[in-house]
Amino acid sequence: MSNIFQRLTEKYPFISVISYGNEEYIGIIQNRDAFVTNFYDLNSIKDTDARHQFLELGEQWWWESNRTIPINIFLKHEWEVYKSCLRIFNTKDVVLMHGPAVSLAELAQRKTKRRSITLIRKPNH
Repeated sequence: MSNIFQRLTEKYPFISVISYGNEEYIGIIQNRDAFVTNFYDLNSIKDTDARHQFLELGEQWWWESNRTIPINIFLKHEWEVYKSCLRIFNTKDVVLMHGPAVSLAELAQRKTKRRSITLIRKPNH
């Protein structure tokens, strides 16, 4: 991982760095499952103000959400501007080099594993 990526991910913990093919991408993972990785590519944003806004909204999502909800759902209207920088990759070819990866499939799986235990009092005879 290059030095610029390392400094950026230290300052912004919500940033992920992935490798796909021979390219490295930096941005925010919207959702990652067994088949597809949806990724917002920071490098595809050319406008400096839009890049700063991307990082500010990412920070808001990171600190104000439970981090299991994808950023586009948490910041629904504010995030619509960044639809154009969404990249869709085949997960089997993606290497997550650094950062978090939101997975709705994992969230659903964790919820189904919860068990409830009911305590029943025995009546005294």
